[in-house]
Amino acid sequence: METGVNDARREGRPTRPGRVGAPRAGAEVADLFRGRELVDLTLTIAEDLPCWWPTHQPFQHKIWNWYADVPAGPLVLRSRSGPYQTRWMAIDEHTGTHFDAPAHFIPREGTGLPNAGPAGEITGDRVPVEQLMGPARVIDCRRVVGAAEPGVSPEITADQVRRWEGRYGEIRPGEVVLFWTGWDRFYRPGPEGGPYVEDVLVRRTHPGWPAPGPDAVEHLLRRGVRCLGTDGPSLGAAHDGAPVHVLGLSRGMVFVEGLTGLGGLPASGAWFAFLPVKVRDSTGGTGRAIAVR
Repeated sequence: METGVNDARREGRPTRPGRVGAPRAGAEVADLFRGRELVDLTLTIAEDLPCWWPTHQPFQHKIWNWYADVPAGPLVLRSRSGPYQTRWMAIDEHTGTHFDAPAHFIPREGTGLPNAGPAGEITGDRVPVEQLMGPARVIDCRRVVGAAEPGVSPEITADQVRRWEGRYGEIRPGEVVLFWTGWDRFYRPGPEGGPYVEDVLVRRTHPGWPAPGPDAVEHLLRRGVRCLGTDGPSLGAAHDGAPVHVLGLSRGMVFVEGLTGLGGLPASGAWFAFLPVKVRDSTGGTGRAIAVR
């Protein structure tokens, strides 16, 4: 029976719950988490939070069915189909904590569009879940400085990444690199949340978030990194986000953006995972990011 389970796993066939080997595997997984802490790295999304890109579809979250009719008052509610509550959402794929699949910036081959290539076939539903998880390397970029010009992001350079490696060890293939910029401190309700992205992109009254330049992304590609993350709203610079997206996504990288709480992780030693909503032909999607510390 144990041989049958192993054969099924090698061939990609599902194994039935309760077969020999399942309790042992469950115990091994439990051992991985024993004595460790799960850290939620996910932004809460709400209509009064700056969770959507300001030039895209705004996030909406509305009640569709209430437990019972409330026919009068400032909020009229209906029980259309029973005594329960449910809500509907209007949501852009790149809302809150989310990821970019290669198709976000890379058109499919044969379209005749700029930057078209094989990576354009990799939509969100085709990104393997294992690419969105792995040992985390957290690079402290809070002191990255540049011209404090409104709408302009200071650049995280390859040399800065190399200096970090000199202290904490060389980044290895399969590791997830997370840029800790501290930008999530601006993620606040109402007008106080303007500096997160609205004041940067629309009003042009606030400097942009630190973002890696193409040389830093190229360095990480050579290291074998396939997943980058940031607690800023984008891995692209506020003043020109396309170059980094085209460089990384065209070569099969994925980006996780809008993280929070990276200051609670060590520079090395945590394990990161992001699980997005799986939507056919998506350019990415919102989801839940965690770390095991």
